[in-house]
Amino acid sequence: MAKPLKVDDTWLERIAGLLNDMEFGSLQIVVHEGQIVQMERTERKRFENTASGTGKNQGGSRAAQQQQRRAGSR
Repeated sequence: MAKPLKVDDTWLERIAGLLNDMEFGSLQIVVHEGQIVQMERTERKRFENTASGTGKNQGGSRAAQQQQRRAGSR
């Protein structure tokens, strides 16, 4: 039979601390014999495309690239 999970105020503060300021991501909590033994935070950073090409897709969309090529050949 599984042991009941023990979560006191200290653990709640630790969990809240890891979740603070996280926009996109996950928090994995590992429990062993009814006690938290490990927490792993995976955070994602998402960037919007910009005209200067500094976003996550630096070249822009394929349609935008084709449009730029067409404009340059005129």
